[in-house]
Amino acid sequence: MSSPAAPTPGASSLNAARRSRELAELADGTQVDVLVVGLGATGAGAALDAATRGLTVAAIDAHDLAFGTSRWSSKLIHGGLRYLATGQLDVAHESAVERGILMEHTAPHLVRAQPFVLPLTPLVSRSQAALAWAGFRAGDLLRASARTRRATLPAPRTLSAVETRHMAPALRPAGLRGGLLSWDGQLTDDARLVTAIARTAAAHGARILTRTRALHLSGAGARVRDELTGEELLIRARTVINATGVWAGGLVDDIRLRPSRGTHLVLRSEDLGSLTAGMHIPIPGEKNRFVLVLPQGDGRVYVGLTDEPVDGDIPDVPEVPETDIGFLLDVLGSALDVTVTRDDVVGAFAGLRPLLDTTSDSARTADISRKHAVLTSPDGVVTVVGGKLTTYRRMAQDAVDAATTVRNLPAGPSRTATLPLVGAARPATLATLDAPRRLVRRYGTEALQIHAIGLTDPALARPVIPGHPVTAAELLWAVHHEGALDESDILDRRTRIGLVPHDRQAAHTAARDALTTDLPHH
Repeated sequence: MSSPAAPTPGASSLNAARRSRELAELADGTQVDVLVVGLGATGAGAALDAATRGLTVAAIDAHDLAFGTSRWSSKLIHGGLRYLATGQLDVAHESAVERGILMEHTAPHLVRAQPFVLPLTPLVSRSQAALAWAGFRAGDLLRASARTRRATLPAPRTLSAVETRHMAPALRPAGLRGGLLSWDGQLTDDARLVTAIARTAAAHGARILTRTRALHLSGAGARVRDELTGEELLIRARTVINATGVWAGGLVDDIRLRPSRGTHLVLRSEDLGSLTAGMHIPIPGEKNRFVLVLPQGDGRVYVGLTDEPVDGDIPDVPEVPETDIGFLLDVLGSALDVTVTRDDVVGAFAGLRPLLDTTSDSARTADISRKHAVLTSPDGVVTVVGGKLTTYRRMAQDAVDAATTVRNLPAGPSRTATLPLVGAARPATLATLDAPRRLVRRYGTEALQIHAIGLTDPALARPVIPGHPVTAAELLWAVHHEGALDESDILDRRTRIGLVPHDRQAAHTAARDALTTDLPHH
């Protein structure tokens, strides 16, 4: 890695005691240079960017790390292929650059190359196949233009029908002409990425404060409420960044968004056979839209993604409409030999993308640009909206640039393009760690410490529920080092057990116990 070593536990540890101490400092009147509101990927990224420029930082969220849109993504770090298709060359290039940064510099432990098969079924015309192949070749040129190494992302190629079914045995063989193989970045877990960003910010001195709700923003700070005690306090800041995504308009006037809902289904892996690749399944009647089938490596497969406009109030946790579930199952049925029914859907989740409204009322949200925008209110609050998970770092950098300019704060240039996140190391180093591969993919170099917790007590090394690999040691780590304050933080964001309601219920007692259990000494 061409950069300093990733932070270690200690300075980067988030927990209830640290939160209480830092909140008390702010309540006593300590002023910070930058207050960030919202702790999704972009807000956590802004906290890290500002802290590593030498600024003092507080970052707050009404709920938890990655509570909003950042935990409901496809878990993909996209190279920008779909933006090429709509002529958004700048967004496509930016996505490819940011993908390369994550895969090769900042988070190689969390992002790896994922193969995808596009099956050439009878529903895919030869002209559609030619268009898709041209797109994959263009995507490879994007990779090269972003200077991402070929060893990181292999070249696309065509597959025979036999090779296609070998990678995705659940495909219907009748009429299958072959397939197109492409590669993109797959994130082990989006909420884990946000946790790593926030902890890296904490290691550089940022105060990361969950359960702290902004009641009113101004250019000089915010009135906030500690959601654990109900107490209100004023946080004084020289500049304020609003990174609350789809909720941004609730804190700053004149922010117009067109939220778009993306729904994913959760299936058990055995329902789709031994998938060795993800799949792009073309949506019948659409030229350039696909449903993604995404094996997760934990006994689950995600199937998404819808793109539907959302009107009205923005809920804390979006509901999944039955119409979205039916649509995704229908597209699956168009290509698979196995029948996947509503009863096979063990979970579902939906996320709302904060798309900037720059269109006519008739435009589909699928057509709205994923370009981000940084807007400054008359009293100096900087709001960052739009964009997507892949480009969180660039969005954060642009927001901090704007915020420091507004108040003329002395700050160095952004350092985050080469700064490894907590747990990061070169792939060759990660491969030699003496810990289970699954832990390495989720925790990087910290897998050694979590594995060591399990060695002190075999009960802590065992999965907390049958059929899901998360161990009790991971639950303890979430509480003592990753800022989990209650059962939902542990189950729904640090481990993702909660994506399947049945599993969530089964693991609830173990999560509750972890909140009051000390780490064993080893």
